[in-house]
Amino acid sequence: MFGISSLGWVHTLGSLPAIPVALYMFARHGRIVPRSVPGAVYFVCMLVGAATVFLVAHQPASNVIGAVTILILLAGYGVGRVAGLGRAARYIETILLSISAFLLMVPTVSEILRRVPDGHPLVTDLKSPLLLGAQGGLAVLLAVGLAAQILHLARRGRAAG
Repeated sequence: MFGISSLGWVHTLGSLPAIPVALYMFARHGRIVPRSVPGAVYFVCMLVGAATVFLVAHQPASNVIGAVTILILLAGYGVGRVAGLGRAARYIETILLSISAFLLMVPTVSEILRRVPDGHPLVTDLKSPLLLGAQGGLAVLLAVGLAAQILHLARRGRAAG
């Protein structure tokens, strides 16, 4: 089904829960909250997806995205434990984890458009206007989302201070 191998299904089904969990945290908290139950689920699913991409990907860029995702994910979850960063830690954490969600969505959207509907995908070329438009839309969403998150954190910081 959809030309996905058994290992590809492990990769897909292992990382798939990260999407609704991230959406839930964005809607509920305005950001990914690493020290929470949904944050733990997000971390595990993202790690499974990013680690297994090396075993299933056919594009060299996929391996780069997987490696960068792992680094950003670990940095995002670890920055809150770095002493001396103060309030900057929350900003860095938010930015890194939002980028990790973006790095999840870029290949997800690409794979969906290149595989669905089964046998007659919407996109057959990586330079398709539909694919490039979808990826551009994700980039705009990241930029607008990061700006909104930073403004929200700044307002909360002023209100608390």
